[in-house]
Amino acid sequence: MSFDENTLYNIKTSLPGTRCPLFDLAIWKNGLAFKKIDFSEDGVPVIKIAELNNGIGSNTSFTEGDYGEEVRLHQGDLLFSWSGNPQTSIDVYKYQLDDGWLNQHIFKVTANETMVSKDFLFYLLKYLKPHFTQIATNKQTTGLGHVTIADLKRMSVVVPEKIIQDRIVAVVKTIDDKIEVNNEINKNLIQQSQALYSAWFELFLPFGGSMPSDWRIGTLGDIATIKTTSFNPLKNPGVMLEHYSIPAYDEQHFPVFESSDNVKSNKYILTKNSVLASKLNPDTKRIWRPMCLTDHAVCSTVFIVFEANNNAHKDFLFSIIDSQSFSNWMCAHTTGSTNSRQRTTPSTTLEFKVHVAPDDVIDEFCASVTPMYDLISQNLLENQGLASLRDSLLPKLMSGEIDVSDIDL
Repeated sequence: MSFDENTLYNIKTSLPGTRCPLFDLAIWKNGLAFKKIDFSEDGVPVIKIAELNNGIGSNTSFTEGDYGEEVRLHQGDLLFSWSGNPQTSIDVYKYQLDDGWLNQHIFKVTANETMVSKDFLFYLLKYLKPHFTQIATNKQTTGLGHVTIADLKRMSVVVPEKIIQDRIVAVVKTIDDKIEVNNEINKNLIQQSQALYSAWFELFLPFGGSMPSDWRIGTLGDIATIKTTSFNPLKNPGVMLEHYSIPAYDEQHFPVFESSDNVKSNKYILTKNSVLASKLNPDTKRIWRPMCLTDHAVCSTVFIVFEANNNAHKDFLFSIIDSQSFSNWMCAHTTGSTNSRQRTTPSTTLEFKVHVAPDDVIDEFCASVTPMYDLISQNLLENQGLASLRDSLLPKLMSGEIDVSDIDL
């Protein structure tokens, strides 16, 4: 999407209402520039863009200081990340984590409810994201771009009456609510599958609490191999790829579909038996059970591609990779001195110790967890369709192309 200087800041719509600067619709409070001296082992987390995208992790900083309610975050707060890479960092969020302190380069956005509802403002900002991205791109230097208070004051929007706001929100929020239900189902399924693996293969609960005599202690290399079959985009132009990348994982846990003409580096070829674990910064857990919806599924070479030696045991392998013990083991076997450059050597992962049961036991375990993993994939697919519907409706609602006057609330 491209804009000229006028349409970039002067937001067009046929909705009736009052035109005013975007800045007037909220209080925009920037976060604090925390220093290392502010941090402690315990306390309240400092929320940066990384936490908004990936949750609280091992790289999250904490502080025991008190910095005031203006920069204290609570669930449901609106946030606008206004500085960073225009394509990946400029975004709008509803805060979903436990209470935190707001870091710099993120606005806490408090709606002026005499003019707009909180939900309408959220969707208005989502609608304006392409404008924000273009503004930041126009100012981009050394990879970073910004949307400033001056830009918010310059941007002119139409504010419809409250009943129109509520009708627009009703349409879009119904879709988002269904997406959130699917996400909660998936979180529960992940917890169930992890608990089931631990109960069977770490605590041996179905077997009296100790490892059966016909089991053995082996290594991951006994049940899986690492695949490195490569796809060269330069030698395969015009191929539509199902691309499992780190940015795609972080943004939506769903692959990006793009032409090989737009991919600049070699990738690993995936099959329906592939299981992925990121070797980059393993303290940020990134594991994937690719759906392989097409014949051209590939992944970034920062992923380790595992395949079970017995294809029927793919989900036993995935459960191992998804276990906390494997994550801890990867974190303890990294190279590199800084958080941004730590990696796990792929071949080293094959040394991870596992409890190897007879095939019939593993078959029974997979019969329990595979339906869980399949339902997770189905929910992710449904969410993609719902998100596409929402994203197609939102600009039509905000521009007035879709008439909401007949919607009953």
